[in-house]
Amino acid sequence: MTIIGSVAANFTRDLEQNYATIEQYVAEARARGVDFLVFPEAAIGGYLSSLGNHGDTRKNTARSLPPAISLDGPEIARVQSIVGDLVVAIGFCELGEDGETRYNAAAVLDGHRIYGSYRKVHQPLGENMSYSSGEGYGVFDTPVGRVGLQICYDKAFPEAARIMALKGAEIIASLSAWPAARTATAENLQEDRWTYRFNLFDAARALENQVFWVASNQSGTFGSLRYVGNAKIVDPGGNILATTLLGSGLAVAEVDICESFTAMRAGMFHLRDRRPEKYGLLTEPETADDLAWRDLAHA
Repeated sequence: MTIIGSVAANFTRDLEQNYATIEQYVAEARARGVDFLVFPEAAIGGYLSSLGNHGDTRKNTARSLPPAISLDGPEIARVQSIVGDLVVAIGFCELGEDGETRYNAAAVLDGHRIYGSYRKVHQPLGENMSYSSGEGYGVFDTPVGRVGLQICYDKAFPEAARIMALKGAEIIASLSAWPAARTATAENLQEDRWTYRFNLFDAARALENQVFWVASNQSGTFGSLRYVGNAKIVDPGGNILATTLLGSGLAVAEVDICESFTAMRAGMFHLRDRRPEKYGLLTEPETADDLAWRDLAHA
C-alpha cells in the first residue's frame, strides 16, 4: 500500500515563510504515514501576482517575479533537508542554464536525491511574459513508483498526460496555482466556473489514462489572484478519494497501485485500445489552411 498526500496552501515571496509551511505539511504527512507528498506550483517563492497584461513581469528581470533558483542551489537543498526520506513533488521558478531565462518548474525529490524535474509547457494568459516554455514530458522512477509531473494549465491538454501514461507513469502529480475566474466570479468559490474546470480536468485525466492523479493547488490570495484550493487524489477510475475543497490543508488517501491497475486495466484498458494510426492530425505539421482557420475561429 502507498499513502499519498496533496497540499493546498498559500505561498508568497517570503522564502522563510514558505519553508515553515513546507515543514508544517511534512510533519503532518509523516504523522499520517504519507509516502508521497505533492506541494503546489510555485511553492518556493510564490506565483505571479496577476495574469494577463502584467507589464511589470518580464523574462530576464527580477521585478515582481519569484526568485529564480537552480536545481543544485541552496533553496532546493533546504527543502531536501526538511523532507528527509519523504518523496515530494514541489514547484518553483527555475533559472535556466544561461543564467537568465526563467522557467515555471517542478521537481520530484527526497532528502537524498532529485529524481527528475519538469519545465511547464503550456502557458496561459500572458505567463510567457515571465517564463519560457519547457520542451517535453518525462516520467521518473522513484521509491513510490513511476511519477510524471505537470503544472497547472497543462491539465487542459490531454496529450500531456497521455504522453506520460504511455511512458509508464503510475502517478501523475499536477501542481497548480489555479485561481477563480477573473470575471463574474462566483460568490461561493467552490461553485466558480474555474473551480469546476479544475476539478473536471483532474477526474478526466485520471480516468482517460487510468492513472493515479494527484492535484495540488495554492489557496488563499496573492496579488490579484484568489486561488481555489481543491487539492485532491483521484484514482484510475476518476473517483476523488480525498480533497481539501477550498481551504488550506492536506488531502490523504491510501492506495494499492498494483491492485488498482490490475483491476482497472483487466477489461477496458484505454492505452491498449488506442488506435494511433487514426490520430494523424494530432502530430501532422500545421498547414497554412489550419492556421487560417484557427485565426478565424479566434477573431
